[in-house]
This record gives sequence, structure tokens and C-alpha cells, in this order.
Amino acid sequence: MTYKEAIAWLYATQPVGIKLGLENITRLVRALGIDPAPAHGPVIFHIAGTNGKGSVCAMLDAICRAAGKRTALFTSPHLVTFRERIRVNGAPIPEADIAAGLTRIREIVSGWPAHPTFFELTTALALAWFQEQRAEVIVLETGLGGRLDATNALTPAVTAITSLSMDHRQYLGETLAAIAAEKAGIFKPGVPAVSTPQPPEAARVLEETAARVGASFAWAAEPVTREVALAGSHQRLNAALALAILEAARMPIPQAAITQGLQSVIWPGRFQRIAGPTGIPLILDGAHNESAASRLVQTWAEVYGEERPVLLLGVLRDKDVPAICRELAPLAAEFVVTPVHSIRTCDAPALAQCVRAAAPATPCLEVRSAAEGLQRAQAAAQASGRRVLITGSLFLVGEVLALLQGGTAEASAQ
Repeated sequence: MTYKEAIAWLYATQPVGIKLGLENITRLVRALGIDPAPAHGPVIFHIAGTNGKGSVCAMLDAICRAAGKRTALFTSPHLVTFRERIRVNGAPIPEADIAAGLTRIREIVSGWPAHPTFFELTTALALAWFQEQRAEVIVLETGLGGRLDATNALTPAVTAITSLSMDHRQYLGETLAAIAAEKAGIFKPGVPAVSTPQPPEAARVLEETAARVGASFAWAAEPVTREVALAGSHQRLNAALALAILEAARMPIPQAAITQGLQSVIWPGRFQRIAGPTGIPLILDGAHNESAASRLVQTWAEVYGEERPVLLLGVLRDKDVPAICRELAPLAAEFVVTPVHSIRTCDAPALAQCVRAAAPATPCLEVRSAAEGLQRAQAAAQASGRRVLITGSLFLVGEVLALLQGGTAEASAQ
């Protein structure tokens, strides 16, 4: 298959949906000759959580690269191109390697009674490529949950849990304790586990699960005082978790590499600040749940004080849309609401209804697309001397970034 053919085949599996379980990925890992528990191979870090997973993974990758390690990074979703999900030494996987890898995987799974999902196939592609590339450090971000996530097929050197809150209830449970139990499913006997501070009901589950499976457990409770390139006080706590992971792995990292890594880390779509084509400052943040929206409002205040932006908002309908709107309502000078290029999108009229319920006195404009929304938001910001904040979904952030680059994002449902 060519790259386009391979990606088309992979994306055609998305209607299979999300099927949590380890049977397919375990079978795939075995068929691809991947060692799931390397004793002398790469050091693997496995990170789960609701918010902050990607930031912690990016920090680990940046620090280890600064220390001269050959790193592999697996994250999701992508913003503009699928290739972003799979990186070695910061560089995305080449198209030719995706084509070759997926061609091989398609031959392996042909005829399987239970076809692997999009995420299982993507995980297998990444793990096989990382092995070919002889990565020394592999940083794995879970896709959904932890216990039954495809990334849980490997035995890592350290497991970690970032900030936990309510999200993906249809898959993970209706209480924070239930969600914590699913996330803690990545804990393994003899493998150190670390976590950022959690609400009491989640903290108890993490500690009890670690004790039950025989994993040492530690809290990364104090934010670092070092400079961190990513905006927001919460990123200093994410940095503390990254350093706790390295300490638990007993990986000797020079202090200079830690400093360099934290100062140079880049993680697009997380309070990312750029100049728009009309010169209007744009801030892109994929806050996609109530907790992330609250954190975004706090970070905005830390950076811009009481300034209020024009807010371009697009949200997936399977999220708690009213809660996200309530969190963002006090921040916006005016809203522009748009559908997201996803089959899971909340349409503009429904989103506008939630916005108007949360902020009845704030102007709210409905548009038909992200392109129109960006144009209208920039015009409104220019007229009022404001910035534009683009948020509500990483899919919307990816669409806007692609528009700014003169292209279109490779749409994904996952």
C-alpha cells in the first residue's frame, strides 16, 4: 500500500469504534515479534490520567532527548497529521514507514474474527516502528482509561497517573473512584507507580490498587520551581510528575538536561500562542472537559489577567457540553460557536443553546465551519482590540492549525 492507501485502510476501521480489551493487541504484539516485557531493551514509561497526560509525556521526551537518549513518543489524538502520534527523537514517523508497517499489519490481521480497532492498529504500528528504530526510551500515553487500553499490553519501567476528573463516563464509569480504578489498571507487580495529587476518593483507589498488585507508590505533590516552557501553574506539577517518573526508574539524568528539557518542551494545542494571519493574537487550547476548561480559565488569568477574549468554541457532543460552557462563560467577551469536523461534533445550534444558558448576556454567533468561525472571531477581535481563544476540542485546534498552514487536518474520530 502507498501512504494514502494505508491511511485510508486504517481510517476505514474507525466505524468499528472503541472496544476496550487486550486480546487483539496482545495477539498483534506477539505476531510482530515485539517483546512486551523487555528486560534489557528500552525503558518504557506508561502514563494514564484525564488531563495532562500529553504534557507529561512531552516533558519526559524532551528531558531524555536533552540527556542524549534516543526517545520514542506515542500520543493521541493528532492535531493536523496522523504522523504526529508516533515520533522518534522528536521527528514524526515517515509516510513510507507508515505504509510499510500498515501493509504488514493488514496481512497479519486479515481474516481475524474480531478485527482490531483503529487505536489497536495504531498502537501496534508504533511499537513495531519503535523497535525497528532501536529506541532507548519509549513514552506511552494511554488512549482511553488504562486497564483495557491497548498501550497496557507492555510491561513498563514506571507507571504514572496525571490529574483525574470526570470524562468518558460511558466507558470508564460514573464516579471518580470508578475512573481511578480504570486508570490504575496500568499498575503492575514490581513496577513503581507515581501520581500527581488527586481528590480523596481517587487517591484512595490508587493507593489501594498499588498495594493490591504489589507496586510501590509515591506522590509527586510539590510543583517544580524550575522554568517550564508550557504555560500555566499546573504544568509545574506535571513537570514534578515527569521528574518523579525518572527518579522511580533510577535513570541518571544530568541536571542540565532536566533544565534544558523543561525549558524547550513544545506541546502544541495546549495554551499555544501564535499570531494569526491578520496579526490578531491566537491562543489554542484543546480543553475538552469541565476540569480542563476550568484549568484553562485559571491559566488565562495567570497570563492575561482580567482581559477577556473572543472565544471560538467547538465541542464534541459526547462531552459534558453544558459544564464546559459554564466554566468558560465568565471568560469570554463574546462567543463564536462552530461544529467540529468529526462525526461526534455538537452542532452549532445545540452548542449555542448551552452557551446562552451559561452566559445569557454574552454575544454568541453561530457559524457553519471552523474556517468561517476563525474569520469571524478574528474580525470581532480586531474590532474590539482583543485576542482570540480557540478551545473546546483538540479536533477544533487541529482544524484551525491546518487552516493557518494552508491545508486541512487529517480528520479522526479517535
